[in-house]
Amino acid sequence: MARWQGFYDELADQRYPALLAYAVAFTGQQATAEDLVQEAMVRTFSSPRRLSSARHAEHYVRRAIASVFVDDKRREQLFRRSAARLAHADVGPDHASNVDARDAVTVALASLSPQVRACVVLRYYDDLTMAQIADHLHLAVGTVKRYLHDGAEALRGELGADPDEERVEVLVTPRREK
Repeated sequence: MARWQGFYDELADQRYPALLAYAVAFTGQQATAEDLVQEAMVRTFSSPRRLSSARHAEHYVRRAIASVFVDDKRREQLFRRSAARLAHADVGPDHASNVDARDAVTVALASLSPQVRACVVLRYYDDLTMAQIADHLHLAVGTVKRYLHDGAEALRGELGADPDEERVEVLVTPRREK
């Protein structure tokens, strides 16, 4: 049997209540104090030391209790400060509703005929005028106007005609020619 084993057994059997009371003075809680004593005993007896008596070993355990308690509190404070910085980091707005809106627009655009869809996309995504769209698609300006009107009506029906929703108005209201 190792020389320290006798000191460990004596502390665990006879001095444990005193060590526990000492740890409770630090933590204020029985369960946390028990963990603290256990950690201090592990630290004390896991390192090679020249322990001359159980009293000497108890002195090391008491010092370890104080050290472990202080280390744990420092770690806890560091975590709280870090967590506070992380929680208040530049958190951007939730873009889930924008993604949902884009998905709805994509589905609604897919329901349009190819010519109408091309006119709507060129008008609202590429910001082309009706004359530019007509030139780009080799159509008459009146045909482009009709396709944009039909597309706007179809998108209103597909996306909803609620006037409070800006996304519908922005996506389906034709712009006036300059």
